[in-house]
Amino acid sequence: MEQYDPRFDEYIDKKAAFAQPILRHLRELMHSVSPKITETMKWGHPFFEYKGILANMGGFKEHCVFGFWGSSALNDPNGIIKHGDEKGAAGNFGRITKLSDLPDDAILKDFILQAIAIKDAGPDAKPEKKPVPPKAPKAPIEMPDYFAAALQTNQKALETFQNFSPSHKREYLEWIIDAKTEATRQKRIETALEWMTEGKSRNWKYK
Repeated sequence: MEQYDPRFDEYIDKKAAFAQPILRHLRELMHSVSPKITETMKWGHPFFEYKGILANMGGFKEHCVFGFWGSSALNDPNGIIKHGDEKGAAGNFGRITKLSDLPDDAILKDFILQAIAIKDAGPDAKPEKKPVPPKAPKAPIEMPDYFAAALQTNQKALETFQNFSPSHKREYLEWIIDAKTEATRQKRIETALEWMTEGKSRNWKYK
């Protein structure tokens, strides 16, 4: 397939005056990134290919469109690419009526390079996982006086609680503090003492 398709010229020349500089700019930008990008017409519109469809553009009566195939895989930290209901038009950049509606050339070139890299990686390549920021540790829960008093009545339960990790201590404290009634709270305290006497954590049943 040839790098340049003469049908692109015919297509662009037939479009409205406002659309021609936009479409020509996008065409030049694609080829400036890589000479391996080729052109073809599909469904009456210009498409750019590299190991399959890479991107496409189009001109209409009052606007132009441009978009990448598989755009959801592109890294877009500034949220420039539009998806689904955000689009307002076909493509990824909404209704383009003038050159200034497009992102900066540097941003578009980065998207093009990313799209090429994805094609090079192949269909079985797995996207790189972004590191998950560590969760901030929860603030410790203050021991209620009534639970502290109950622990003092059972030395084994007290020792077990003291040897628990912070997360295991929190599980018991939240469970008891969240009781809605005095009767429920008392019942939970009795159960907690029984389980801790046996060395059990709050969620021992699920482990």
